[in-house]
Amino acid sequence: MRSVDSVGGHLVPVFDGHNDALTREDHDGIAGGRPDGQLDIPKMRAGGIRGAIFAVFTASVGEREDPLPRDDGVLEFELAPEVAHPAAAASAAIAAGRLFALERDGHVRVARAIGDIDAARTGEGAPVAVLHVEGAEAIDPGLESLDLWYAAGLRSLGPVWSRSNAFGHGVPFIFPSSPATGPGLTEAGIALVRRCAELGILVDLSHLNEAGFWDVARLEAGPLVASHSGAHALCQASRNVTDRQLDEIGATGGLVGIVFAIPFLREDFKEEGDAPIALIASHARYVADRIGVEHVALGSDFDGAPVPPALGDASRMQLVLGALADVGFTAAEIEAVAWHNWRRVLAAWWTAA
Repeated sequence: MRSVDSVGGHLVPVFDGHNDALTREDHDGIAGGRPDGQLDIPKMRAGGIRGAIFAVFTASVGEREDPLPRDDGVLEFELAPEVAHPAAAASAAIAAGRLFALERDGHVRVARAIGDIDAARTGEGAPVAVLHVEGAEAIDPGLESLDLWYAAGLRSLGPVWSRSNAFGHGVPFIFPSSPATGPGLTEAGIALVRRCAELGILVDLSHLNEAGFWDVARLEAGPLVASHSGAHALCQASRNVTDRQLDEIGATGGLVGIVFAIPFLREDFKEEGDAPIALIASHARYVADRIGVEHVALGSDFDGAPVPPALGDASRMQLVLGALADVGFTAAEIEAVAWHNWRRVLAAWWTAA
């Protein structure tokens, strides 16, 4: 693998499309360092991560961790139990408050306009953080609270996680499987996407099943974005995006944030065994060859999944860029994947309001 020197001799600014640090038990260490965590402010600085999307997520109670019994070789986990709106609203408000506390103390700058993204890229000052709600249970089906969330700083939202809610149906974790696993958006979900477009909140399609993906595509609300997914052609997990979906993402000017989660990178869906950083680059190369470099970005899922051991955490993010160079990405293309593609898509959603 090439060193960081091979991509310019400096830390290339990175915007990372997804992490779950706010909802980890040791979230109070984000500012000063989390010894057992994958992402915190010191690790971001060491890895050149000048911007990131911070997810707010409410876990299901009683979620089954073991796969369902099947005798056909298919690995399937049942959909997580639904979460009631009042519980999700309270949980999400607490987690979002952690991000605003980090901003109050000068550790991050919460992005509310594209100028905040641009200002962070120089490497001076605090990194920029985009507030994201993963699974919209925290939003009431009538959408009365969405304006409040927007006023507070919400700029990215995933209608579903891998469970059903009032807005749609998440994709269960199945391998091998296509993402065509059930019905798509509800009427409330369609209204949610339309209102997000009006306000200027990016709609994230990772975790949404294929029917829901096409429901969003038909609305033409903005560039299609899968913030932390892989290429289904390389790993036939239900959470990855198919070639047909990739083509539509490219046609709308959207992007795929290549996930670092080992199961969605390996062709056998296993968490253990050899999982080199080169797998991330392989998925990036596939998407770039299919729909163009301008539609490839990074979406690590730090603190939400196991990542290749040689990477370990956010402090080694530049190794991912070196892996991109190894598979033929030029210096200019690496800068696009690392930053500019996310910047373009965020601007498209945020300036649409």
